[in-house]
Amino acid sequence: MEIRSLHTIIAQNQSANVNNNVEIEGNSSKGDKFTEHLINGLNGVAEAQSNAANLAEAYELGSETDLAKVMVAQQVSSLGFQLTLNVRNKALSAYKDIMNMPV
Repeated sequence: MEIRSLHTIIAQNQSANVNNNVEIEGNSSKGDKFTEHLINGLNGVAEAQSNAANLAEAYELGSETDLAKVMVAQQVSSLGFQLTLNVRNKALSAYKDIMNMPV
């Protein structure tokens, strides 16, 4: 698997957001698209973590000689996990705020 740059990932996310904003309001599949993006993001993070673990194991066994490639994969994995954790924390915080609002 090839490691994509942060700029490429951001550009793809921005184009996906533009495509979502063009949809007709009242479209019932909008929630489905959000769920799909969320699942795809989580799968991407899981794939990055798996790739980093595989590269680290290959380096330890001697079949991978490029230490920089291994370290970059681990950093990509770490950043993806941190982003996922921060999104979860923000969503949980928003949920708590909504639940504490007076009706």
